[in-house]
Amino acid sequence: MAAPPEVTLKDLSGKWVMNKTLSDDTDPILQMQGVNWFLRRAISLATITLTITQYTSPEAPHSTHIDIAQTATGGISGTTEKRTLDWEVRGHKDGIFGEVRGKSRWVGLGELEKGPTEEFLRTGWTDEGGGVVVQSWVESVGGGWTAEQVWGFEEIEGERYHARHVIVRKGDDWKQARLVYDFQKK
Repeated sequence: MAAPPEVTLKDLSGKWVMNKTLSDDTDPILQMQGVNWFLRRAISLATITLTITQYTSPEAPHSTHIDIAQTATGGISGTTEKRTLDWEVRGHKDGIFGEVRGKSRWVGLGELEKGPTEEFLRTGWTDEGGGVVVQSWVESVGGGWTAEQVWGFEEIEGERYHARHVIVRKGDDWKQARLVYDFQKK
């Protein structure tokens, strides 16, 4: 189901299911991140659900927090992400990717780096929010890869969807994927 107009980047709270028909194949980026074939295959067959809670904390009312609990078909728990949109680096032990460091922020599309790979991150978004999107950057500790994501909303086949553009880099190689999510409920 497409995202209703009242659901915006300012409040993504709710349940979202990855739309595998509209999303790109994730296998190339997962392979670059060192995920083994068996787990990549399981991920490709599973329905991935994100339960997102977005809020500001009383201690830092100007910092947005986005907590994401991922589950796979059958309620199998996946990764839990806790992001604070303040561009401060934080460590995290991920069940799939191992030890990582990452940072996230609100950013204008014009502020994103300019280059051949970054064009994918900057394009395709709706005009809502004045061109402000969420940017996330993660570095593997010991895995040799980085992942950059930009989150926003896209119009696809006449419907509005939450999407993420992802670029994973390892050495001189890079892979990209667009992930598209169906809104389920608040």
